[in-house]
Amino acid sequence: MPEESSSTERKRNLWAPWRIEYIAELSEAAGECFLCRYSDDAANDRRNLVLWRGRHCFVVMNRFPYTGGHCLIAPLRHVGELDALDDATLLELMSMLRDGQKALARAMNAEGFNIGLNIGRCAGAGLPGHLHLHLVPRWGGDTNFMHVLGDVRVIPQSLEALYDAIKQSADELKLPGLAGGG
Repeated sequence: MPEESSSTERKRNLWAPWRIEYIAELSEAAGECFLCRYSDDAANDRRNLVLWRGRHCFVVMNRFPYTGGHCLIAPLRHVGELDALDDATLLELMSMLRDGQKALARAMNAEGFNIGLNIGRCAGAGLPGHLHLHLVPRWGGDTNFMHVLGDVRVIPQSLEALYDAIKQSADELKLPGLAGGG
């Protein structure tokens, strides 16, 4: 009689000590919008990974990215629906998306991008009350065996080094929606 599979399976641990920051941040800020917190804290833009600010919107790197360079573009004010945005905010949101894409393409040699907007929790919005666009750089073959077999993402560059590279690329490109914006 074969042994039960549970007694013969080896348990494997995947250590991801950086995830504790995410868990602690969620616990500490339960009920608080991190985008609003960052929006109100311009003095700490580098620490908060805020790349640029405009009059109505800002661009922030995702601290827990799907892939390196994953950015969020959001209105400065807490708004959860597109129809709550005035035309100036909507235009700036799109301009920052366009310019952020250019800066990421240059800084990271991205070959493509996923751009998304999830409205409502049932649509996948992890922060349903504060609308934000996802800008995710992609490369041919970037869905490799680590993700497919191990449900693991490999992000090869520190957030701080990538922050500096993206800022430098935007300045070099003299992007109108981003350069000198913070």
